[in-house]
Amino acid sequence: MKIALDAMGGDFAPDCTVLGAKLASQEISDDIKIVLVGQEDLLKAKLKEYDVTSPSIEVFHADEVIEMGEHPTKALSQKPTASIPVGYGLLKSGAVNAFCSAGNTGAMHVGAMFTIKAIEGIIRPGIAGFVPKESGGFGVIMDVGANADCKPDVLYQFGEIGSLYAKHVLEIDDPKVGLMNLGEEEQKGTLLTQAAYQLFKLSKRFNFIGNIEGRDLFNDKADVIVCDGFTGNVILKMAETFFDLLHKRDITDEYFDRFNYEAIGGSPILGINGNVVIGHGVSSAEAIKNMTLLAIKMAETNIHLKIKDHLGD
Repeated sequence: MKIALDAMGGDFAPDCTVLGAKLASQEISDDIKIVLVGQEDLLKAKLKEYDVTSPSIEVFHADEVIEMGEHPTKALSQKPTASIPVGYGLLKSGAVNAFCSAGNTGAMHVGAMFTIKAIEGIIRPGIAGFVPKESGGFGVIMDVGANADCKPDVLYQFGEIGSLYAKHVLEIDDPKVGLMNLGEEEQKGTLLTQAAYQLFKLSKRFNFIGNIEGRDLFNDKADVIVCDGFTGNVILKMAETFFDLLHKRDITDEYFDRFNYEAIGGSPILGINGNVVIGHGVSSAEAIKNMTLLAIKMAETNIHLKIKDHLGD
C-alpha cells in the first residue's frame, strides 16, 4: 500500500509534512509506504536535516506549489506539475491508494472533482468532519463545508455515505443517523429539512433515528449527523474553539483534548473515486501524522469502493 502526502501543502510545509511523515512511519507496518509529493531536492534536504531514514518514506517529484491563497481552478490549470495535481495523478493511475494534503482546500476539492471524479450516482460529494463522543470514539458530521446549500436528496445521500463511513472506517455497528434540526418533531425546521425528513423516514438503507438538536452532538443519540455544509462548517469550527478556549486558560481535560484538530488530522472527501483527506492549513507534524494514518485506514477499508457498491445495489 502507498499513501501520497502533499509535502508542499500547509502553512508550515515542508518541515511539518516531513516530520509528520516521520512520525507516521513509526506507527505503520513495513508493507505501507508514504510517498512525499513535492520538490525532490528540497524534500531530500529536509529528510536529511531531520534525520529521516525510514525505508517507508519515498519522494515523488513535483515542480510547483499551489499556494494557499491561489484561485483553485486557475491554479490547477496553470500549474499541472504542482504537488496537488501530481498527487491526484498518482491516485487516478493507481500508483497510490490514497492522497492527503493540508494545502489549498479549494484546489483539493476541485482536483478531486476533475481528476478522479464523483462516483456514478453521487449527486454532490461532501466533506466529513468528526465530533468526539462523551462515551468515547467519534461521530461523523456531514457536510462540513463543500456544499453550503443542499437539496433534500443531497442530504439523504449524505446520510447513506456517512453511515457507510461510520460502519466501515469507524467500525460502528448499525450506525444511527440523525438529521440536524432545531427540534426533534417531524414537522420542525426549514422547508429543506422537512422535505429531507420525509426521504429519510421512508428509507430502509440506513438506520434513521429522526431529527436531533445541537445538544445531541456529543452524546450517543446519533453516530452520523447530517446537515448542509454551511451549518456543518459552523458547528465544526465552534467545536474546535472549545479546545482553544480551555487551552488558553491552562485547563486540561481528557475529553476536551479530543476537540483539538490534531486528534483526527483531516477531513475525508466522500463520494469520489478514491481515498482523499484534506487537512488544516495550520497542520502541525502531529496533525500530518494523524491525517496520514486516517488515509491509511480509509485505504485499508476501501471505503470508496464500498460506497460505489452500495449505490449499485
